[in-house]
Amino acid sequence: MCLILFAWRTHANFPLVLAANRDEFYERPAAPAAFWDDAPELLAGRDLKEGGTWLGITRTGRVAALTNYRDPATLKKDAPSRGNLVSDYLRGRETPEDYLRRLESRAGGYNGFSLIVGDADDLFYFSNRGGRRPLTPGIHGLSNRLLDTPWPKIERGKRALEALLEENRDPLPEELLDLLAERMRPPDELLPETGVGLEWERILSPLFIESPVYGTRSSTVVMIDRSGGVTFVERVFNGGNEPRTMARFDFRIKKYDDLAKRPFPLPWREGIKGRVNKK
Repeated sequence: MCLILFAWRTHANFPLVLAANRDEFYERPAAPAAFWDDAPELLAGRDLKEGGTWLGITRTGRVAALTNYRDPATLKKDAPSRGNLVSDYLRGRETPEDYLRRLESRAGGYNGFSLIVGDADDLFYFSNRGGRRPLTPGIHGLSNRLLDTPWPKIERGKRALEALLEENRDPLPEELLDLLAERMRPPDELLPETGVGLEWERILSPLFIESPVYGTRSSTVVMIDRSGGVTFVERVFNGGNEPRTMARFDFRIKKYDDLAKRPFPLPWREGIKGRVNKK
């Protein structure tokens, strides 16, 4: 995951509005968002190489998302997969703060990352390049540096999200997905220097990234309303200019004691030619 824009407790009807792009090499195998067979309460896409994920939510309201910290000079070749930090939190029952406190002691063994974890009550940010802190209400942006680092894509994305939420109505998932699709490249003088060279800084600078081998693989929106209703929408691109599939999941957050009593929701999956129920 390389871009996360989110509003935490700023909208009257939606305590959390999150829009994110996952950027990755096209050759890395991944599964689209679904409830996992080995963790039926967990909704997320899945990295089929290491088994983790970049963004997910559970039927009990646990939510987590991760971005990599771009610094090729410090890359560890044998470091554990960062995607498992997301899935480990989502599978567990620790509070967000307790999970991050336990993670801190071993975070240095991973390549650079930023991690957002939370539940219906709290949201926390942690980076093994920048420490841990609770998130206060506001509009935030995260890419391949620290939270709210003022890269052009972060500043444009935050402004666009703020403008959308200021229209005094409930945002539509499609509007948030369209926001994530912006492909404008800023001028060279505004680009960061992260050690990958000017041409790659240009390629990586839009909200939606395109190149022959690497780019935005999927776009995801997660919205939680004040009554605990969750809307999760994903567009999968995998190297195409237009989405190859789209999936939407709607459900209501339940307590742990309710899990065994409630049927799992059926998502709908939409391809380019139409809509098909996925059972």
